[in-house]
Amino acid sequence: MELVSQIGGGVTNGLAYIGSLASLAGRAAYYTFVAPFRGKPLRLQRAVSQAMDVGVRALPILSLITFFIGLILALQSAYELRKFGALDLVATAVAISMTRELGPLITAIVVIGRSGSAFAAEIGTMKVTEEIDALETMAISPIHFLVTPKFLAMIVMLPCLTIWANSMGILGGALFGVAQADFTVGRYVRTSIDALFLRDITTGLIKSVMFGITITAVGCLEGLNTGAGAEQVGKSTTRAVVMSIFLVVVVDLIFTMLFFFVGG
Repeated sequence: MELVSQIGGGVTNGLAYIGSLASLAGRAAYYTFVAPFRGKPLRLQRAVSQAMDVGVRALPILSLITFFIGLILALQSAYELRKFGALDLVATAVAISMTRELGPLITAIVVIGRSGSAFAAEIGTMKVTEEIDALETMAISPIHFLVTPKFLAMIVMLPCLTIWANSMGILGGALFGVAQADFTVGRYVRTSIDALFLRDITTGLIKSVMFGITITAVGCLEGLNTGAGAEQVGKSTTRAVVMSIFLVVVVDLIFTMLFFFVGG
C-alpha cells in the first residue's frame, strides 16, 4: 500500500505541476496576444533584449554544435550506406534527420542550458530579494512584467534558431560529402533540398515553438517557486534545467507520434 501511495502521490504531483505550467503559459499567452488590445501594452524593448540574448548570442555555440552533429550523422550514415553502394543517400539522411528531429531538439537543449536556467536564476533571485512581492504591492503582475517578454522572445527566436541549426547541420554533412562521397558543395546542397518536403521543415518548426513555450514556462515557474535563501536559487535553476530537458523530450515524443499518425 505504501508503494501504491507513493505512486499515486507522484502522479498527483506531476499532474499538478503540468497544470501549473499550463496556467502560467496561458496567462503569458493572454498578456502577449490579448492584453495589448485591452490597454496593457507589451514591453517590446524588453522582449527585443530577451530575443537578442536567447537568439543572437546563442548562434556561435549552436552553430558549432549542429555543424558537428551534421558531420557525425554523415559519418554514421555512410558507415552503413557504403555497404550497399549508396553513399549518395548520405545527403538525404542528414537533411531529413536534422530538419525533422535533431535540429529542433539540439536547439532546445542549447537554449535550455543558456536561457532556461537564466530565467529560473533571474526570477528566483528576485523572489529571494522580495522584488516579486514589491511588484505585486505596486499592482504590477509579475507574469506581465517578467514572463511575457521571455515568452514572446522564445516563441519567435526558437524557430529562427532551428532553421539556422538545420542549415549548419546540412553544411556539416556537406564537409563529409565533399571529402569522401565525391559531392560538390552545390550538388550536396541541391540533393539535400530535393530530399526535403515542406512537411519535414514545418513539423520541426512546430516542435520548436512548443519547445520554446515549455522552456519558458518551466524556467519561470521554477523561479517563481523559489524558496528563501540563496541556496534555493541554485536548486531552482537545477530543477529548471532537468525538468525542461525531460518535458522537451516528452513534447517531442507526443508531436512525433501525432505527425506520424496524421501523416499515416
